[in-house]
Amino acid sequence: MAPKTLNFITGNANKLAEVQAILASTPVQLQSQAVDLLEIQGTIEEISRDKALRAAAEVKGPVLVEDTCLCFKAFGELPGPYVKWFLQALGVQDFHKLLAGFEDKSAQAVCTFAYCEGPGCEPVVFQGRTDGIIVPARGPTNFGWDACFEYEGQTYAEMAKADKNAISHRGRALAKLVEWLKQEV
Repeated sequence: MAPKTLNFITGNANKLAEVQAILASTPVQLQSQAVDLLEIQGTIEEISRDKALRAAAEVKGPVLVEDTCLCFKAFGELPGPYVKWFLQALGVQDFHKLLAGFEDKSAQAVCTFAYCEGPGCEPVVFQGRTDGIIVPARGPTNFGWDACFEYEGQTYAEMAKADKNAISHRGRALAKLVEWLKQEV
């Protein structure tokens, strides 16, 4: 696969570092751009496609956008793409209390990347999912809900970065993107 440079649309330094680490052994190079995009309401896929189209129009070139969700089984898959607002309102230390009245603490971390070649092009979506449970915060609390999402006995925050990247929703979605890029070259 020939090297491919992508405009990764994010203002989140932690997300950028994680994506760069996951892609480090691939020929994909990221150019980060912080673009303030209007975000529609809808399904995970609708939101990602719309963000990609808006970003491609804004930068007038190829873009990669990402949307991360957390879906609680007890809430019928909510908060889903709106998890950012729940986390901001409650804080990571109290986030697990959302499920206090429910026996089922299971959740699915979902990462959706959308690649758009340029303005007017149809985005291609890549999604990764990881099953876990919501727990009281453990480990560093500086990256979203990582401290509250437990996978096989450890929260994402407690895991070594390489271990998390190997099993995470983001790592799984990026693996699909890299495979698709190999086919496109």
